[in-house]
Order: sequence, then C-alpha cells, then structure tokens
Amino acid sequence: MSRNIAQEIQEMIDQTNVVLFMKGNKHMPQCGFSAAAVNMLNELGVSFKDVNVLSDPQLRQGIKDFSDWPTVPQLYVRGTFVGGSDIMREMHESGELRATLGDAATA
Repeated sequence: MSRNIAQEIQEMIDQTNVVLFMKGNKHMPQCGFSAAAVNMLNELGVSFKDVNVLSDPQLRQGIKDFSDWPTVPQLYVRGTFVGGSDIMREMHESGELRATLGDAATA
C-alpha cells in the first residue's frame, strides 16, 4: 500500500488549530529558524502541535510540496498556511501574528 503523504499532512492540519512543521520538536528545536518560530509561539502563549520533519524524509519533502514553500518551519493556523519563521517574525513584530492566531491559540 502506497503512502499518501499529502493526505497525512492535511489530516494533521485539520486535527489541530495551530500546527508547526519544524526541524526537531518544541522542546528541542534542531535549527535556529525552528527555534525562533517556537519562541514566538511560546511568547504569545500559544498551544500548538509540533511535527518533526527530520523524523521522516517523506514528510520533510512532502510538506514543502504540500505548501509549495521551499523551507521549514511552516506554520498553519486553522488549516491555512501562514508562512515560515521570517514571515512569522514580521507578523509578530507588527502584532499581526497575535491577531492571526486569535482564539485558535488556546483551543
């Protein structure tokens, strides 16, 4: 039986309001960009699901294909792709990240 990685990703995104596909996990990020993304979400008090793309090569490539975005981390809020750490940083500095997360942050 062949694996449908896009379906697996969609299910992860559908099951949780805030999902961060990242290198490592929220307790031990494995790159500076993932660490920065986790720090921003933690600073905002956001409850989120972390998905370690390093644990699965198909997932690591699959999330890039799924979003048509070449890098990780990738943040999804209520099923919508928000962006990577640079976009998150810009949004955080302007207050837009908090607004985008809204009540999804605590659900």
